[in-house]
Amino acid sequence: MLVNIEVAFVNSFTINGKGGNPAGVVLNADQLSDAQKLKIAQAVGYSETAFVSSDDEADYEVSFYTTTGEVDFCGHATLATFAILYQKGILAAGSYVQRTKVGMLPVIIESNGK
Repeated sequence: MLVNIEVAFVNSFTINGKGGNPAGVVLNADQLSDAQKLKIAQAVGYSETAFVSSDDEADYEVSFYTTTGEVDFCGHATLATFAILYQKGILAAGSYVQRTKVGMLPVIIESNGK
């Protein structure tokens, strides 16, 4: 079955909108299997793609995939994830918690969106 998956392409650590470290971000990834996440990450082709799912304890569960498999954590993909959530109006400035393979990690979005 073919399913359209929306992937946001985000550069973290840019200066005046230039350069940076690219990451893919897939929101609403709850129904994706590990194999599907890997296939999407391979199609994206970036060093990491983040997959955002709901979580019972944290604000979100975020998993990170390279083109070869899942990794425990990725800093620039975390920045990309929370930047997209903020830009889409899903999150406002404030403190959040993400569940990753390395545990529960805090994320703070400042009032300027950074």
